[in-house]
Amino acid sequence: FDERIAEMSMTSSHVRRTPRDCVSFLRASLDGDWNASVPGLDFSVLGIVAHAAETCLWYAIDLAAAGTDLQSVEHPVKTDTSPADVVETLAAHAEVVAAVIETTPTTTRGFHPFGMADPSGFAAMACDEMLIHTDDAARGLGLAFHPEPDLAAAVLHRLFPWVTIITDPWEQLRWANGRADFADQQRLSGWAWHCAPLDEWDGTR
Repeated sequence: FDERIAEMSMTSSHVRRTPRDCVSFLRASLDGDWNASVPGLDFSVLGIVAHAAETCLWYAIDLAAAGTDLQSVEHPVKTDTSPADVVETLAAHAEVVAAVIETTPTTTRGFHPFGMADPSGFAAMACDEMLIHTDDAARGLGLAFHPEPDLAAAVLHRLFPWVTIITDPWEQLRWANGRADFADQQRLSGWAWHCAPLDEWDGTR
């Protein structure tokens, strides 16, 4: 299991790779209706991309706070601006969280409601937020988003270690995040991830 944990670790390099897929797709989709609703969510396309940007900055702050759940911080991304500006904000915030992850000792923990995450956990969560919410935006725009399979697999391994048989990493990551059915597994109505160090996982879902 120790060797498997090493293989499942995620780093700042994953966080920097993810916007290459997400931001590139969103930039190419700016002519769509960004006021359209995202199916199944109480967000517009513009709102969900702004939310993805917010989560990246939240994760940078939470990791930098080294375990303190800061109640004094607010950093909403404005949605009364252009979609292009919001996409560039996502790219910038992704770089911020990557830089914090890169310079933080691996033993540091940061607060998250699902568990006290280490830098690897924050890297995986940031990637998950960007990938899944770009997919949400795509669905709102009537498009399909397909990131690099190995990146989806890395996130799936790190945050959902109970998914042991991976045949279609992107569709399985969408399923694990409650976005779709997968094979004979129905869409999840509730879900959570394991963001604490993997050696603390108790082996259950």
